[in-house]
Amino acid sequence: MFPRLWRYCVVLTGSRDRADDLAQSACLRALEKYDKYEAGTRLDLWMYRLTQRIWLNEIRADAVRHRGNMVPIDDIEIPDTKLDPESNLLMREVLLEVMTLPEAQRSAVTLVYVDGFSYKEASDILDVPIGTIMSRLAAARGKIAGKYGRGKG
Repeated sequence: MFPRLWRYCVVLTGSRDRADDLAQSACLRALEKYDKYEAGTRLDLWMYRLTQRIWLNEIRADAVRHRGNMVPIDDIEIPDTKLDPESNLLMREVLLEVMTLPEAQRSAVTLVYVDGFSYKEASDILDVPIGTIMSRLAAARGKIAGKYGRGKG
């Protein structure tokens, strides 16, 4: 589960270093709040939700301190050594497009299309209605499809 959580942290933060810090904070918080976890429920959903809340708190703090500057997207490199170089280039190109999306769309795309959560699970993690998840995904698909000269359909 940790590699998936870390990947989600990269999508949220836009930086490998900040993703490391966020993932570590989430794991630490989970250990501190283990008594809040309900046995028999999905641990991954609980961890993602916890991570999302920590990130939102960090954004608020950054806005006050630094006015929220993010690392340039070109500084992010997430190679997949299991794929051939051509596939890695395509994956990087798609990742770059996803990372240009607004944070709300980027989070929805990562949770549903990358990590395989259902719309309901993604809505629980992000604390928004399912319709909002569907809207964010449709907008993201439209934007990325537009980049490649394809219609919204």
